[in-house]
Amino acid sequence: MSATGRAGGVFVTGTDTGIGKTFVTSALVRALVRRGIAAAGMKPVATGAMRVAGALVNDDALALQAAAGSAPPYADVNPYVFAPPVAPHLAATAADIRIDFEVIHAAWRRLSRHAEFIVVEGVGGWLVPLNETGTVADLARHLDLPVLLVVGLRLGCINHALLTARAIENAGSRLLGYVCSCVDPAYPGVNETVAALQARIVAPCLGVVPHCARADHEPVDAALAGLAARMHADAIA
Repeated sequence: MSATGRAGGVFVTGTDTGIGKTFVTSALVRALVRRGIAAAGMKPVATGAMRVAGALVNDDALALQAAAGSAPPYADVNPYVFAPPVAPHLAATAADIRIDFEVIHAAWRRLSRHAEFIVVEGVGGWLVPLNETGTVADLARHLDLPVLLVVGLRLGCINHALLTARAIENAGSRLLGYVCSCVDPAYPGVNETVAALQARIVAPCLGVVPHCARADHEPVDAALAGLAARMHADAIA
């Protein structure tokens, strides 16, 4: 817990969808648990789900639930889940459901009864709409969490990263830093791209995550173990 008695946490957003946010979020949760810290992962909104035992579940949310080890209730890890793999506000509208930030905050509070640090993974990018007026950015502010940006290293990512970092800062959120994710194994400019971002984004580069198969999380865990410890120390200071 922080000095205020509130669970610590971080909000993980990305430059795009499919760039490694779940890999990073899960790795941070596992690293915290390995250090003996009660941690949980949360995916407040997910699209692209399958039905298991009569209930919709999302692979990313299941990965976060498993990373915690203690198996927190799925409904708290992922309060809003939709079957079609489309933008969340479109999926919610089709289901005649409104994504309510206070419902998400209530799930956060339930998780915080048993977790002293919660890693929250956003859906898509920073400005993805969640309801008629609110975005992922608004949700991060509603939860009052600092932000970790995942940059998917591929063609076009420098522009995406600079725009997202600026949007985070303009929203009044605290950008802790960014993690570069090698999503494209054929991308030739990893070192040059990281250097370009370091020269243009004030917040620090906090790690570079190697490309690996979804089931092979050890390289990602190793790359982010130190970051998890620093974030927890910052939260309780």
